[in-house]
Amino acid sequence: MYRQKRQRSKTLTVAAVAALVPLAAACGSEKANDSDGGSVGAGGQRITGVQWSIDSVTVDGTTHQAPDAAQVRIDDAGEAAGSTGCNSFSARADVDGERVRLSDAMFTEKACDKTPVDFEKSLGRTLTTGSLTTENDGDRLTLTTDAGDTVRLSKAQDASLYGTKWAVDVPDPEGQESHPVGKDGKDGKGDEKGGAHLTFDRDAKTVSGRLPCNRVNASATVSDGSITLGAPSTTRMMCEGSLMDAEKRLLGLFDGKVDYRIDQGTLTLTSEDGTTVRAVAEK
Repeated sequence: MYRQKRQRSKTLTVAAVAALVPLAAACGSEKANDSDGGSVGAGGQRITGVQWSIDSVTVDGTTHQAPDAAQVRIDDAGEAAGSTGCNSFSARADVDGERVRLSDAMFTEKACDKTPVDFEKSLGRTLTTGSLTTENDGDRLTLTTDAGDTVRLSKAQDASLYGTKWAVDVPDPEGQESHPVGKDGKDGKGDEKGGAHLTFDRDAKTVSGRLPCNRVNASATVSDGSITLGAPSTTRMMCEGSLMDAEKRLLGLFDGKVDYRIDQGTLTLTSEDGTTVRAVAEK
């Protein structure tokens, strides 16, 4: 039988419960170029490398509308990950022309009041049932099973630079990669609401938010794919050493110019010395 676990998540393999456990996910002026690489389906449109919002799933003639936060992305390396707005999933994704198959899927299993159980169960059943036919017009994608069940998706829109709360990944000491840091200093496992985040204000021409330890404010002037950041003003709290080190690396972006790019729900900032910081739009 289908079971849900409150306040606890665990990883399950599809082999035992593919038909019963909900399948779900783990977010500039320049947009990603849809013509650059990636697997394509019917009509020559890209399937991989696109953030797809899940609109609905139809099983046995019954349509279940998806929550707003439901989404899935298949990367060019053949890995899929997404969200029902509650649970997370990952899977291997094999794309062959107009067909796609998700296999070796793994899910979290937790209960969420705002995500209908029937939707999650139907989505999990449909996406893992076998090879799916794709119908893609560029902005919309339909996945259809051999039995005629469907998952309907639409291309997610780019988040706005302004007014979006951007959850920031902190660059490593070499400045080439980044990782999320919460206020307890544990990579990717901290208090998400207390983690580093930034928000840009168009009218005030400022950026404000929280670094791994302190709060920050600075001027921010946007022009032609770049942002000129002013000298930062911060609070003066002291935190655990690794957080202060991460904060120092983030502060290196300020008082200078950074290039920026938004690809759907991901903001990438690149400083003049090549340091790259990525941030994800919070739902």
